[in-house]
Amino acid sequence: MRIPLSWIRDFTPVDAPVEEIVDALNQLGLEVESVEQPGQDVSGVLAARVLEVLPHPEADRLVLVDIEAGSGTTRVVCGAKNFVAGDVVPYAPPGARLPEPFGLIEAKKLRGVLSPGMLLAPDELGLGEDHAGILHLDPAVEPGSDVREVLGLDDVIFDLDITPNRPDAMCVTGVARELAAHFRLPFDVPEPKPATSKAVAADVSVVIEAPDGCPRYTAWVAQVALGPSPGWLAQRLVKAGMRPISNVVDVTNYVMLERNQPLHAFDLDRLAGPGIVVRRAVAGERMTTLDDVDRELAPEDLLICDAQRVPQGLAGVMGGSTSEVSDATTAILLEAAYFERMGIARTSRRLKLRSEASARFERGMDPEAVARHSARAMELLVEVAGAKVAPAPIDEHPQPVTPAPIRLRPSRVNAVLGTDLTDREVVDALEPLGIATAPSGDALTATPPSWRPDLEREIDLVEEVGRRIGFERIGRTLPDTKGQIGALTDRQRVRRRVADALVGAGLSEAVTVPLVAEADLERAGAPLDRLVRAANPLRAEESVMRTRILPGLLRTVAYNRSHGLTDVALFEIGHVFLAPVGNDGVLPDEPEHVAVAFAGQVRRRPVEDDRMVDVFDAVDAISAVADGAGLRELRFEPGVRPGLHPGRSGAVVADGRELGVLGEVDDEVLAELGLEGPVVVAELVLDEIAAAPRRVRSFQPPSRYPASAIDLAFVVDDSIGAGAVADTLTLTAGPLTEDVRLFDVFRADALGAGRKSLAFGLRLRAPDHTLTDQEVAEIRGRCIDAVSKTHGAELRG
Repeated sequence: MRIPLSWIRDFTPVDAPVEEIVDALNQLGLEVESVEQPGQDVSGVLAARVLEVLPHPEADRLVLVDIEAGSGTTRVVCGAKNFVAGDVVPYAPPGARLPEPFGLIEAKKLRGVLSPGMLLAPDELGLGEDHAGILHLDPAVEPGSDVREVLGLDDVIFDLDITPNRPDAMCVTGVARELAAHFRLPFDVPEPKPATSKAVAADVSVVIEAPDGCPRYTAWVAQVALGPSPGWLAQRLVKAGMRPISNVVDVTNYVMLERNQPLHAFDLDRLAGPGIVVRRAVAGERMTTLDDVDRELAPEDLLICDAQRVPQGLAGVMGGSTSEVSDATTAILLEAAYFERMGIARTSRRLKLRSEASARFERGMDPEAVARHSARAMELLVEVAGAKVAPAPIDEHPQPVTPAPIRLRPSRVNAVLGTDLTDREVVDALEPLGIATAPSGDALTATPPSWRPDLEREIDLVEEVGRRIGFERIGRTLPDTKGQIGALTDRQRVRRRVADALVGAGLSEAVTVPLVAEADLERAGAPLDRLVRAANPLRAEESVMRTRILPGLLRTVAYNRSHGLTDVALFEIGHVFLAPVGNDGVLPDEPEHVAVAFAGQVRRRPVEDDRMVDVFDAVDAISAVADGAGLRELRFEPGVRPGLHPGRSGAVVADGRELGVLGEVDDEVLAELGLEGPVVVAELVLDEIAAAPRRVRSFQPPSRYPASAIDLAFVVDDSIGAGAVADTLTLTAGPLTEDVRLFDVFRADALGAGRKSLAFGLRLRAPDHTLTDQEVAEIRGRCIDAVSKTHGAELRG
């Protein structure tokens, strides 16, 4: 937003250096994007009166313009045509200087005709970016006058980036109020007092059918003489980045820029009724806006209609084409209103139609100042358009909007800002901004002004105090770190170690959607007695929260298989959701689980033959998890688990507590998912892993002596678990045992019905010597005897 310093000085006598004003605006949160001082680069530009406009003999797009600039007649070549004889325009003769990229002006030939200088558009004088036509000066300006003085080019223009939460700063008075408070200067906005005439009838009606969208609407009638605006008004609009159009339209833009009140002038004679109806659009209704675009409306759009309910404008966005003012306009109805901001924002975005008015309405306006700003426009129309104004506006106010008081604790202000302000200093910081305060026990009751809809909470007022006192008064402090230790909780460390262990084992992490199909849960053996159902699921068939991770992970395996990725090793750590039991609460329980899934082949060539995944891949992954989490002991106990193969599944146990399940997915489940086996999975409760006993981590120097290996194969009953045999071997071999690992499971008729062979590899090592053959043989014999007696095993030759 562009704001001239000269305009700010109409309301507060700011006389600080430009650098100080820029620093103040930045500190106040009104970021200065650029500062323009166009007069610094302009010299030698004169006011010239147009005497005659002639066609160019060699170019249709150029014209020859005879001008008088105080020293006789001069003919220049020009590409614009928005002027006629009698207009006064800026002329840069040879030797004049303009802002870059124009620089020093010289005489040039244009299509065979010498042009001693040029007529200037606003952007060529450094006044914004408007290049649509030549700038018009006040017709009363004497030819030959210095344009720097005529346009006040010694002015300073601040281009501000106003954040969406500061609607009050979208105008000159809002910025002036902030600067006045900062520099402790007086601030005054004169009360408008337009001259009215009883001879002007105000026989119009206003009906508000949608008070939720339009809590206030004023309509004021005036007779006007349409024409160009005087130079001072046009110059201010140009400096602010707007193109002057006509005195009536320019006044509405001027008040919007000065007071932050968008206005709209209807041609009263083109309004049926005459009158105004504010209503919602009907589905499929259409209207043509001022930009000559026919638009389809929606029932949520707010319309300004005439008394016959014909749309004349999109409320707060843009007027319609049927009742806009024109050169033939002699009477106007001036609209000033307060519209609900979110409705304006939705309409503007849906129609992709953004205007200066909508940008202000959707941020929030001042509902209390609507009539006062309308009076300011009438005051100006009397001055620049010879307006005769009706005695009073029609002011419909069905839903008054009043700011809610906010409880403000000075102690909270100091706690947030790190200051030691007194109550009086807090009050003194807020009052210049129009924020009224009153004592209320150990706090203050602060009432925001009507022009600050962004002030809703205590923290908003704390920010205002911080802006007002200046950030340089907020001392730099270091946090008190005494007694603080930056570290992860034990639970966080376990979670990270589990994930790191699985990644190290070659698995890839997956993240699946927690909404699943109830049939998938049932198929995978997940509990169904504590389901949490979604009230509005994305897909009707996936309407319950998962009670296990595996159903989603299996769907991911199937998805990969359908895309040609047959060999996968995935894991996921996430929450499952269980409905609360009884009256324990309204929120579900959310324990965290870890699940793994293997499918396809384990690729080992050329080291060894490739093989299909088996349950021992899951055993290795869970063993890696246990090792990473530092569990003291881990067991795999056979057993039937829903959704898993009855002979190839079981429980994962630590210190007598079941951590989860492990096994090969049942063929029926695979068939339902369209998968080919084998698929091996495991799912553990992360909370149980974290709660399981840990081994004491202590350093033991590695032995420098070689290890001895023993391979033993036992034929046992099918009901005997490999883990139980491994435990017996570990206990019997004693402290010299480095590792006991199952490396083969074999079943055959030759072993007998219900019998299997379990082959184990033992690695033994002594810390202080090389084991002798006799020591190894003794340990081997003890292990064979122990397994035979404990499990009824037979040593397999």
